[in-house]
Amino acid sequence: MNFYINQTIQINNLRVDSVSNSSVLQIGSAGMIRSMSNLYNTGGFTEPAPEAVEPLDPVIPLVPLAPPAPPTPTLI
Repeated sequence: MNFYINQTIQINNLRVDSVSNSSVLQIGSAGMIRSMSNLYNTGGFTEPAPEAVEPLDPVIPLVPLAPPAPPTPTLI
């Protein structure tokens, strides 16, 4: 069975907080989502990046964080 969907979508404001290599942003309908990955050398680099070094001082958050809350019981 084939569905043909015509849509008109108007987006006034779109905020994306995070994008990673496996993110999918879908607007509208899709019958099948195919993965696609493109790698571009836009900086014109010709050799590998240098190895990362560990920081000398441990990273301390600027805002103290509260400890995680205990799990709440689930009522069925």
